[in-house]
Amino acid sequence: MGFDFIITFFLPILTGLTYFFMAFKVKHIRRFRSMMFGEIGFKKIEVAFVMFGIYFITHLLQNILGSHPMPLIINCIRQFFLMAVIAPSILVAIFHWMPMSGGTPRSTKFAAYVIGVLMGIIFVLLNSIVVSGSKVLSSWGNICIYDSVWFQSISAIQLVLIHLICQFVSPVGFLILSAAYVRHKRHNYHLANIYNLIPTKWKYLEVSLVILAVSFIIARIAVIFDSYYTYIWSIYFVGAIVSGIFEMIGIKLPPREAPGDLK
Repeated sequence: MGFDFIITFFLPILTGLTYFFMAFKVKHIRRFRSMMFGEIGFKKIEVAFVMFGIYFITHLLQNILGSHPMPLIINCIRQFFLMAVIAPSILVAIFHWMPMSGGTPRSTKFAAYVIGVLMGIIFVLLNSIVVSGSKVLSSWGNICIYDSVWFQSISAIQLVLIHLICQFVSPVGFLILSAAYVRHKRHNYHLANIYNLIPTKWKYLEVSLVILAVSFIIARIAVIFDSYYTYIWSIYFVGAIVSGIFEMIGIKLPPREAPGDLK
């Protein structure tokens, strides 16, 4: 069994299961702390983790369901789901978890999803142009791992840039905006003298979002260099797992030291 097969077969499963486990832990913690931080915020974070788990674990379907056009179809579905649903949901969940004064405006939530849907549509349409076929990445017995071939018959730099810009808006832009909002909230938290671990919890969340955004940036830029494809996706999945670990550390921290009265 080669390194390529391990990355394309097992890493998506491991990453997806990591986020499903995170959703389970959030559901458990929500029972004890939702009165402090809000039921809606915890539910939205839990749903976001489930959606990320679905996104990562279905990468395997993109690889094993056969040759072109199946990798293209699955990739388009997964990426639209990420760009139009998951990424905006992360931002909306953060707004609910650390609410603005007066609550999150409906226009903000509406704009997030509209931008995500627009970027997702552009990505899918562009994908149908730039994907010319598929290739076998690796095999193990009767199992073949396929993936799409991008920008082989079309090499226009404008198309490459549009392809990348769409993904930099969503999901990367939403993740960076979420991290910036978390950073602002933790530096302007007025109850730190009572809930003294809240800034630390939010620092872990900020780091988690930045790691996930950076992993997307590295993968999306370097994936166009075909000879480095396998190693780039290993960074992508490992980055997502590391991001999830940081997030869980932050979530499991109590809001203050000696929090026995909060249970």
